[in-house]
Amino acid sequence: MSDYPTLPEFSLKGKKAIVTGGARGLGLEMSKALAQSGADVALMYVSNDKAHDLAAQIAKEYNVFCKAYKADVSNPDETRSAIENIVKEMGGVDIFVANAGVNAGGAAETYDLKTWHKLFDVNVHGVFYGVQAVSKYMLEKGKGSIIITSSISGTIVNRPQLQCAYNTTKSAVSMLTKCLAVEWAKRGVRVNAICPGYMKTDLLDNTNKENPDWEKTWLESTPMGRIGEASELKGAVVFLASDASSYVTGTELFVDGGYTAI
Repeated sequence: MSDYPTLPEFSLKGKKAIVTGGARGLGLEMSKALAQSGADVALMYVSNDKAHDLAAQIAKEYNVFCKAYKADVSNPDETRSAIENIVKEMGGVDIFVANAGVNAGGAAETYDLKTWHKLFDVNVHGVFYGVQAVSKYMLEKGKGSIIITSSISGTIVNRPQLQCAYNTTKSAVSMLTKCLAVEWAKRGVRVNAICPGYMKTDLLDNTNKENPDWEKTWLESTPMGRIGEASELKGAVVFLASDASSYVTGTELFVDGGYTAI
C-alpha cells in the first residue's frame, strides 16, 4: 500500500462501466484500468473468443464484477439489447466507453464503397447507438460519464498512409462528443473524447509488418520520438470516468506524444 494514496475523486469503487471493444487492444487496457480503480466492468465484444476468459481474469485480479457480452455495435438492436441486459445484471451504468472501431486504408479514388460504409457503421453509427442506449439510464439518474475513443486522425491527416475514410469517421465522433456534451451539460451527463496517437496494438504491429517504412515517418512527426504503450491510456480513461473530472465535458484529451502540438 502506498504511503501516498491518490485523491479519493479518482476512485471508481461501486461504479458500473461498459466498454465496447473492451476485450482487445486499447479497449482491454481501459477495461483493466477501470476495474483496477474499483469499477464493475462489462466488456462488449464481437469476435474475440477469448473475451470471456479475459473478463474472468479481470474479475479475479481486481475483485470486481467483470463479464463479456457479445454484440455487433453496428447493429442498433443488438447493441440496445446487450446494454439492457448488462444494466440489469450489473445494476446500472455510470461509465460508458465507446471504443469499438475498425480501420481500412486505401486511395480515395478507388476506395471500396462497401468498406467506406462499414467504417461508418462501426466507428460512427455504432458509437451513437451505444451512447443513445446508455443515455436513457444516465439521464434518468442525472449523472454519468461517456468517453468516446476518437483519434489524432480526427484532427490531422496521417502520413504516409492513405486513410480518408477512417479519418473522416474520427472527425465525426469528435464533433459528436462536443454536441452531446453541450446537449446534456445541465442534465448531469458528461461526454469527452480520448484521442490516441500511434499506440502499440496488434493492429499497429500488423500494419508495421506490411509497411515497415511507415514507422519512420510516424516517429519523425512525434516529438517524443516513440510509439505509445496501450497502458498509457489508463490514466486518461480513469480521469474522465471519475469525479476527478467533474467539471470536464466536451473536451478531446490527446494522448499522442506531442504529435498534434506541431
